Amino acid sequence: ADSPTVLIVPGLRDHVEQHWQTLLAQQLPHAHTVPPMGREDLDCARRAQAIETAMAALPGPVVLVAHSGGCITVAHWAQHSAHAGRVRGALLATPPDFEHAMPEGYPTLAALQAAGWLPVPRQHLPFRSLVALSDNDPLAQRPAVLRLAQDWGSETLDLGPVGHLNPASGFGEWPLALELVHRLS
Repeated sequence: ADSPTVLIVPGLRDHVEQHWQTLLAQQLPHAHTVPPMGREDLDCARRAQAIETAMAALPGPVVLVAHSGGCITVAHWAQHSAHAGRVRGALLATPPDFEHAMPEGYPTLAALQAAGWLPVPRQHLPFRSLVALSDNDPLAQRPAVLRLAQDWGSETLDLGPVGHLNPASGFGEWPLALELVHRLS
């Protein structure tokens, strides 16, 4: 079978130079990235629409690779997508808990509410998914992420103490991502 196209869905911080998603995109010949929105634009519907637009332009089966807020975007998108049936699998790395206040410098609950993120969708995702979670993510308590994964019908993979799996937590390279993408393909 053809290997699926990989579509990378960044978090709210968009495209970060030394981020593992950026590095992964460089390693995968068939990777595409949802175009950046600019971190000032929190509009959830616009971000979900960007996934739909990207999916419409890609042929055949797709594996989604989402990080942080991108995981929540995927959950919103999957409810209304004409293309969700083409997703072979989704890697959802360190989804944040948007239903509880996050640290300083991240969007407030009021801002997330106003931009259409809440409530976070809890429906089973219509495709196979794997939530990779951290023991010490500053943006989400482990039990909240486990509940989210359960509601989404996702498998879970415990990564241990990896923070938010971003450059601030020491993650540029995340070699496991490549292996997980192959597993979901």
